[in-house]
This record gives sequence, C-alpha cells and structure tokens, in this order.
Amino acid sequence: MDLLNKTINELKNLLETKQISAYELNKFYLDRIKNIDPKIDSYLYINESVLYDAKVIDEKRANGEKLPEFAGIPIAIKDNMVTKGMPTTCASKILENFDSPYNATVVELLKEKGFLIIGKLNMDEFAMGSSCENSYYKKTKNPWDLERVPGGSSGGSAAAVAARLAPATLGSDTGGSIRQPASLCNVCGLKPTYGRVSRYGLVAFASSLDQIGPLTHNVEDAALLLSIIGKHDEKDSTSANFESKDYTVNLDKDIKGLKIGVPKEFFGEGIQPEVKEKVLSAIEQLKGLGCEIKEISLPHTEYAVAVYYILATAEASSNLARYDGVRYGFRAESNGLIDMYEKTRSIGFGDEVKRRIMLGTYVLSAGYYDAYYLKAQKVRTLIKNDYLNAFKEVDVIITPTSPTTAFKIGEKSSDPLQMYLSDIYTISLNLFGGCGISIPCGFDNNNLPIGLQIMGNYFAEEKILNVAYKFQQITDYHKKLPKIAL
Repeated sequence: MDLLNKTINELKNLLETKQISAYELNKFYLDRIKNIDPKIDSYLYINESVLYDAKVIDEKRANGEKLPEFAGIPIAIKDNMVTKGMPTTCASKILENFDSPYNATVVELLKEKGFLIIGKLNMDEFAMGSSCENSYYKKTKNPWDLERVPGGSSGGSAAAVAARLAPATLGSDTGGSIRQPASLCNVCGLKPTYGRVSRYGLVAFASSLDQIGPLTHNVEDAALLLSIIGKHDEKDSTSANFESKDYTVNLDKDIKGLKIGVPKEFFGEGIQPEVKEKVLSAIEQLKGLGCEIKEISLPHTEYAVAVYYILATAEASSNLARYDGVRYGFRAESNGLIDMYEKTRSIGFGDEVKRRIMLGTYVLSAGYYDAYYLKAQKVRTLIKNDYLNAFKEVDVIITPTSPTTAFKIGEKSSDPLQMYLSDIYTISLNLFGGCGISIPCGFDNNNLPIGLQIMGNYFAEEKILNVAYKFQQITDYHKKLPKIAL
C-alpha cells in the first residue's frame, strides 16, 4: 500500500476501515526513519513507545470503543516545543537532556485528537538560523540534495515531511522559519497570524514574532492541523480570543475576482532568475482561475531585515537570560556563582546564539536604546502600515518565499549577513503579524524546489488557504518526491 502521499484524512479512513492498523502505520514510519534519516539527520529524538500506544489504540478499535478522531496517526514536533516524557533541547547543549514536566498546548491539542508524537526534530539552536547548520547535535541535509541545506530554523520539520519520515510536522516561524524551509524542501508550510496558535510551551526566541504552524504534504493537511491547534489559550497572554473554526470547509471556494497584490520590491536585485520565472508563472496560473492581478508597493521592505535583527536579538537577549545553570539544563563546573554563570553560558551556547545575545544586549544598552531599538520599533510600525494599506486594495499578496533555491552546506555559514538575507522575503510578514503560506510552485535547473508565498491580513487564514488549495488543484509540484524518499 502506497502511504507516502496520503493525506491525514486518507490515513484516518484507512485506520477506521481497518485496511491498516495503527501499529502498522507507526512501524512503517519508524522503519523509514531508521533507514533514511541517518542520511538526512532530521530527527533528534525518536519515540519508539508510539508502537505500544498504537497497539492500545488497535485493541480499543477492535473492541468497538470510541476513539479520538485521528487516533493512531503519527506526527513529529520541532524540538523547541516542550513534550513531557521526551527531551526538549532546542538543539542546544545548554538544554541537553532537559525533560519538561508538561506539554506545550499544541502538543496537548494534538494528543487530544489522538495523534501520536513519533519524535522531536532538529533545528537551528534556539531557532536562530536559516539553514539548520547551527544545531549543536547535527546538521540536517536537504532530501533533494544531501550537499545542500534544508532551510531553517525548522529545517528538520521540513526535511522530515519532504522525505516522508512523518505525515506532518509542527515548526515555528519567527522570521520565516516555517516558510523558507518549506520552500527549499518542496513542502507546504503555514505561518498563522500572530496569536492564532498558542505559544504556551514554545521555548521563546523573540516573543513578539514567534508563531507555531504546520508543515505538510499539501494545503488540505495544513488547514486541518490549523483547525486543531488554532484555539484560544488562557495560559498564553498573547493568544487571540476568538472562536476556533474548521479551515477545511472553504478550501474549494471559487477564487474568481479575488485580488492578488504583487509587490514590486520583491522582484528586484538578488532573486534567482528561475525563482522569479516560476513565481510569475504561478501568478499567471492564478490569473487563469479568474484572479485579478495588481502591482502594489510595500515601500519600507528594504528596512525589514535590519529592523528584524534589532528587535529579534533584543528579545532573544532577554529571553535567554534564564539559562544560567541554576534552575535547569547544563551547568559547568566552576569556582563560584559568577564563574558558573560565565562558563555555563560560554560552553552551553553556540556561536550564532552568542552573536545574537551580544547584539541584542548592545541595542538595549543605555546610550544605544533610542538610536537602535526605539527607531526599529518605529520603522516596524511603518512596515505594518504598508501591509494594512495594501490589504485595503487586495485580498492576498503573492511573492517568492526565498530569493534562491537551497544553497550548499557551509556556503553562507562564514558570512552571517548573507545568511540573514536568506529570509528577506519572509521577515516583513512577521514584523506585520499577518498570516502566510509557502507552497511548491516548480523546480530550478538543478531540480531544486521553488516556493510560492501567499500572504494575508490578520486572521485571513481561510483566504490564503483557499488560494493555495486552488493552485494545488491545477498543479502537481507538491506530489513530487526526492529520490531518497522513494
């Protein structure tokens, strides 16, 4: 039985009609992980106990007991969402062997629906990176070319879906960390509106930017998972208070007359010609479905990277102050308290994390706060206003997800600025706080995937999912698999 391109609902149907058991399904994925993942290194922790849980589900199903809707379907989680009974390391030495006493809200919501957590996925340390090269434990490779990066920071989450080592995964997006690896790995990656999904139990990088979202084979599964995890949570003070909804209902709605904005700033210098060509071709295909295309301007886009790396590092320096060797995680041997603080943080954090802590501390320091942090907050407001003005004229905005396809491992790691520019097309949406999705839209001359980014206003997930679904109805890019997965 071919399980590789089955949607979550199709897997659910196979389980309910007993064409496959939960044990067989989970063993199928565990065997694939054992056989394929040593070449990709997407998993940091594999949860073998899902086989026991699957057997229990099979026994209950055989006895006619009522089960949760998706009982027995495996899913994997980025290693910055806390999971009780499994390590949560954020791919950092400083949290080596940390076992959380509770589950993140998104993990609880998935478990309530019957999903089984099959493992924890590699990432850039504390979600700081665009290539998955900053992990303390291993470098994840792109399943389409093992010499290239899968993107980051949710590189493990994207690579696992691309290689079909999980039916779906969860990642987190601070400046493009779901969408950019989705683009580089030929999967679907959804960043919900800030506040749509609870951040309770997500280890914080930049609290005003972080958002959890799904990475899946297709748009239908992304909509389904958002329906499950997109709920108000009293434990998260930034969680928006709204009624949860089923995002799969209006996926097939006609998009004739829908206005698509194409910002001119996203098609200038630095874009790989094949990326530009495939994205513009995708826009033409949507025009063929009856959409109206309008050129728009997001004039402050050029400042987005600078603003992001001031604000995100400022928040990171504050959030990461808690890792001091006193309460949890790694503690270095030392000669006194101050020595212990210094050694623990020096040994426990990687180079990129240290770089961002120092930068963030600098921009928040007396004498520089007004010049950098305060000014960046003001420019963030200008960027927000650009988006709000654009959404008065158009329903969605379409751009490339990444300026290039996947680059070689090590190609940009010695030049932080070049690495930071990898997220140039995704960062501004996080500063705005709206929703966005990346879906496959073609391949370059090296058979490397290209992603199409569809962005929406606050809480406009239904709209972007509708457009993305319609595009996938007339294309098959999302069904193509890397050779390693076959």
